Amino acid sequence: MTSTISLSRVAAFCCCFPHTLYANGPDLMLAQPYQAVPSLSPYLVSEKYDGMRAYWDGTGLLSRGGRPIVAPAWFTRGWPSHPLDGELWLGRGQFQSLMRIVRDQIPDEPAWRQVQYRVFDRPDLLHPFALRYQAMRLTIESLALPHLVAVRQFRVRDHQQLAERLAEVVDAGGEGLILRHQDGRYRAGRDPGMLKLKPRWDGEARVVGYLPGNGRLQGMMGALIVEDPEGRRFRLGSGFSDEERRQPPPIGSVVTYSYNGRTDAGLPRFARFERRFLGL
Repeated sequence: MTSTISLSRVAAFCCCFPHTLYANGPDLMLAQPYQAVPSLSPYLVSEKYDGMRAYWDGTGLLSRGGRPIVAPAWFTRGWPSHPLDGELWLGRGQFQSLMRIVRDQIPDEPAWRQVQYRVFDRPDLLHPFALRYQAMRLTIESLALPHLVAVRQFRVRDHQQLAERLAEVVDAGGEGLILRHQDGRYRAGRDPGMLKLKPRWDGEARVVGYLPGNGRLQGMMGALIVEDPEGRRFRLGSGFSDEERRQPPPIGSVVTYSYNGRTDAGLPRFARFERRFLGL
C-alpha cells in the first residue's frame, strides 16, 4: 500500500536551524531541510541514501569528519585524480552493517565487494550543478567499475509528482529525496541550493549528561541529556537497545537523533536516538 505524504506537512516540519560540524573535515556541501519552492523545474532530484558520506580527494577516501577510510586497494584503483563527493552504500536499511565494514582497519575483502561508492557531485568544478553532474557522470561511466556509481538524477513536473516519488522511495525502505538546483555552485556548509526531503528529520547533538533508568531500566541509562550546536539542551529517552543503555555514548560524544518538527522554542518534537554520529 502506497504511503500518502503531504509536502505541505513535511515543509512545516522543516523550520530548523542550520547547524555546524563539531570537527574539521572536508569542506562538504550540506543539504538544508526542504521548504516549498515556487517551481521545481530548476531542480534535479535523487534518492537520499542511508549510507556514509565519503569524500574522495584524488588519492584516498575521507569521512565527513576528515578521518581516512581504509578500503581495499582494488576498491579505489583506477579512480580519477580529481575530488568526488558521494556515499558509501550497502543497501537500504543496511547502515549499521555498512559501518561495521567501514570501521574495520583491516578491510574485509568479501564484505567490501558488496559496497558501492555512489557519487553525486564533483566539488572541484566551479560550474553549475547540472554541468558538474554531467562531467562526473561521463567520467564514472567511462571507468565502468561496478562499485563506482553515478547517482541517478531525475526531474519532476510539480509538487504532486515530488510527493509521489517521495512515497515510492519511503515505501521501498529509503530515507527520502535530495533536490539540487541546476544552477547551484558547490559551497561548503548548508546551502539553499541543496534540499533534503524526508518524512522525518535528523540532527546531531553532543552528550552532556545522563538520567538514570527506572523500573525495567533500573541500573541502566534512562535518557541522554544532549546539547545541539545552538546550545539548546533536551533529552533523548527512546530509540536505545538495552546494550546501548548499559553502555551509553560517552560524555562529549556526538549522536544523531530523529524528530518530527520543532516546538516554538526550537526544541525537537518526539526526539529519538538513532546512532552515534560516525562522520567524525
